[in-house]
Amino acid sequence: MLNFDQVTLRRGSKLLFENASFTVNAGDKVGISGTNGTGKSSLFALIKGELEEDAGHFKMADNISLSHVAQETPAVATASIEYVIQGDEELCQIQNKIHQAEQGGSIEDGLRLTQLHEKLEQIDGYAAHSRAARLMHGLGFKANQEELPVSSFSGGWRMRLNLAQALMCRSDLLLLDEPTNHLDLEAVVWLEKWLCSYKGALLLISHDRDFLDRCIHQIAHVEQQSITLYRGNYTAFEKLRAEKLALQQSTYEKQQRQVSHMTSYIDRFRAKATKARQAQSRIKALERMQLIAPAHVDSPFHFAFSHPGHIPNPLLRLNKADAGYGDTTILNQTSLSMLPGDRIGLLGPNGAGKSTLIKLLAGEISPLISSGKAAREEAQGLRIGYFAQHQLEQLVAEHSPLTHFQILNDQLSGTATEKDFRTFLGGFAFHGDMATNPVGPLSGGEKARLVLALLVYQQPNLLLLDEPTNHLDLEMRHALTLALQNFEGAMVLVSHDRHLLRTVCDSLLLVMHGKVDLFDGDLEDYAKGMMNELFINETDQTNTKLSNLKTEPDSNTQVARKEQRRLDTEHRKKLKPLRDKVKKMEQTMESLHIRKSELASQLADPAIYADSAKTTLKELTLEHHQIEQQLNETEERWMLASEALENA
Repeated sequence: MLNFDQVTLRRGSKLLFENASFTVNAGDKVGISGTNGTGKSSLFALIKGELEEDAGHFKMADNISLSHVAQETPAVATASIEYVIQGDEELCQIQNKIHQAEQGGSIEDGLRLTQLHEKLEQIDGYAAHSRAARLMHGLGFKANQEELPVSSFSGGWRMRLNLAQALMCRSDLLLLDEPTNHLDLEAVVWLEKWLCSYKGALLLISHDRDFLDRCIHQIAHVEQQSITLYRGNYTAFEKLRAEKLALQQSTYEKQQRQVSHMTSYIDRFRAKATKARQAQSRIKALERMQLIAPAHVDSPFHFAFSHPGHIPNPLLRLNKADAGYGDTTILNQTSLSMLPGDRIGLLGPNGAGKSTLIKLLAGEISPLISSGKAAREEAQGLRIGYFAQHQLEQLVAEHSPLTHFQILNDQLSGTATEKDFRTFLGGFAFHGDMATNPVGPLSGGEKARLVLALLVYQQPNLLLLDEPTNHLDLEMRHALTLALQNFEGAMVLVSHDRHLLRTVCDSLLLVMHGKVDLFDGDLEDYAKGMMNELFINETDQTNTKLSNLKTEPDSNTQVARKEQRRLDTEHRKKLKPLRDKVKKMEQTMESLHIRKSELASQLADPAIYADSAKTTLKELTLEHHQIEQQLNETEERWMLASEALENA
């Protein structure tokens, strides 16, 4: 279906990849992986005919029906369901021809009309309206929105319409570039099921590893100007790539020792007549040796949340709070206490009130007027770190990332220097000119990274995160996951990234029908419940059917879960000294390895073996021996501590 033969592609002067050779066959489902800027979207542009290869040959089979998601949606008055139906171009062509034939009255027009209706029946055209409605329904649209004009929807919902239009096409090849960015968890699960049953070939760019795992069977990884094809899902790819990198690093280190030894021999004996021939032989061997690159991992992100200091208990409390907008109440009588160590994930269908609850906790909106006890109580010393998509719009386009940090530092009465800011920004991959250029031209992912950097810098003790992974690539998501796992304050998270929810949250709350209840199940239970048609239908039967989701546990179960959370918190506190010990030993080993390498380099210098340097040689040799001994002892202690931590 698609054949890439030694293909090289550039964007301007930038080389994206070269000599790429692989084939995509009918029915293949391939995930395109790689960090931002490596050329994934440009690969799609090549397939769509928007770019041409700079070298090699790309060929697509004839008569292939290609579907992709349009990046822009015109603000047209067309009914949304009609806009979706327009995705089936063949259907629209037949319908137009039927309309033209109906205008004529000749026998030929009548015969033509009969043939067109037969063709319409063959492509199941009479069911097009219901098919479009199902697509819209699955992507979160309600029945009463089908006839609304496209122009009445916001940008995110228009992108959902574009996605529905692409799925409406009866295609042989489907190209999807970050289709989950504007979706909630419910729509992501529905799309996942739809793609699993799709019969054509699929090329999917996504930074959601759970989504990739369930939808694809191969990974095309773009890295260091090359494309490598791996069999299996994303988890299998990660394992294979890790093994490949480990082997490559081992081979590289072995070769470097050989190179060092040969170079040392050449430098020592090149000038000696009796050894000149052997030295020349080694020079030629060194020239013939194909140098192996060191293992390279594309993660430029290195950051962590600092210890938040004193953490009040509780940090924040809601007491039978109502929340909404204007005269519309979305949450009723919501009670919630945020305790130190709480790690809560919010579940619920789109529009149920997850973001409203986050805003209420953050103080972005106030509880609706109520009598009696305060509906929202903050502890003294509470420091909230709030991330929401609208905060990307609050960045000042003319200011640089560095300027944003300097302004924040002034607001916090901090004493950090420009060097401190540059170092901190470097952990979020803002290096060189990126730190000083205006943020206006930055991509959505880069702006999201900057907002996260500003949030981390404030050292919050309560994190409120509303879809923090939108536009972030897999490497940044992984770095964020690790940082959140080690965060020592409390956290509330809304995300369609199930891997993030699964790995950083200890408990789940379901927001639905104006209530916030403990969800006594896991993400798999929730996904199964969502796939029930009644789950997303607003009918009187919904409340009854939702009992299968275990959303209303009895009081004993609630008490047990609360006790379990307390035990989990205590367990994490008990493990902290052991984790700190392991981390400290890892840092010590790293320092010892660095010093050992420095000593090895010095001992490889022929000058150190001169008579005048005997004292230095002796000192270096002794230190090298001591470093090796310390390293062996530290590694042994580290292994014991790591084993103890794993067992704990």
